[in-house]
Amino acid sequence: MTKSKARAELAVVVAVVNNRTTGSEDCKFRAFVKQVFLPFYRRRWKPSTTMTNEDRFKNHLISELGDRVLSSITRDEMQNLLDRKAAAGLSFSVVGHLRWDLKQIFELAVAEGFVQKNPASLLFVPKGVKHPVQQVMSFEQVSRAFGALAQRERLIVKIAVLAGMRPGEIFGLTWGRLQGEYAEIRQRVYRGQLDSPKTLKSVREVAFSKGLLSEISAWRRVSVDTRPDAWVFPSETMRTPVSKDNCWRRHIAPRLKKVGLEWVDFQVMRRTRSTLMKHLKRDPKVVADQLGHTLDVNQNVYTQVPMALKVEAVNELEAALVSQ
Repeated sequence: MTKSKARAELAVVVAVVNNRTTGSEDCKFRAFVKQVFLPFYRRRWKPSTTMTNEDRFKNHLISELGDRVLSSITRDEMQNLLDRKAAAGLSFSVVGHLRWDLKQIFELAVAEGFVQKNPASLLFVPKGVKHPVQQVMSFEQVSRAFGALAQRERLIVKIAVLAGMRPGEIFGLTWGRLQGEYAEIRQRVYRGQLDSPKTLKSVREVAFSKGLLSEISAWRRVSVDTRPDAWVFPSETMRTPVSKDNCWRRHIAPRLKKVGLEWVDFQVMRRTRSTLMKHLKRDPKVVADQLGHTLDVNQNVYTQVPMALKVEAVNELEAALVSQ
């Protein structure tokens, strides 16, 4: 850090300390977020959550509100910011997170005495925000995807679709975590960093099918290092797991594009698993536990109801009414 940069950072720290000591309401948004909000919430967040949130704050909030005094920022001003973000094409998820970020920042500002009331409490996600299309693959499309890939990538995709594991959990697997018919999920890789599973529900045992176990055995036979602490899918150096983004961009996405499945990603695979299991009328609790979700999230977020099941349901209702 240069001397001028150090002085600038020190000025931010001193300003916040002085404002907290004197009760002044002249603290700026950037200073409050960096010196009060983030230090407090980093103690609660996982490292992966911290990276994601700090990137979002920097790119969407501090860049626009950083030099503003906290007490001068109005509700309408923040709502206009959300409207602009929605109009710029940001997803419902991102805009929704920004709304929640502002609400939390000002809740803490009220609690710490920097502002008198929370101007972000009534903010809402604009109605014109872009909602994602919740796509899933059919049985035929899943088979097409499997058939398009080479051994390693086919195994990765099969673990995602058949076992319902998240990509970070797949790339974070070591051989010692494979126990007979299941895998112990105790870690994941996020942005190249080893991390704990996403949630408490994510710490689990994931069952493997007979065919999947056979493919894992075949991959083990051609793997260079199968010691318990070795990565199941190692990088070229063998010291780290292969990069999810590189593997997808170089080896999976091009093959899927050739068979008309360029819209498929790991999120689609997890939704596909939930949806196909519903089609097979499996217990939703079993499906949710395998995915590492609560029952509510599995049913209302990941599972899409196929048209065939909707048609079956209305036909059953009609038949029941006709028979009366």
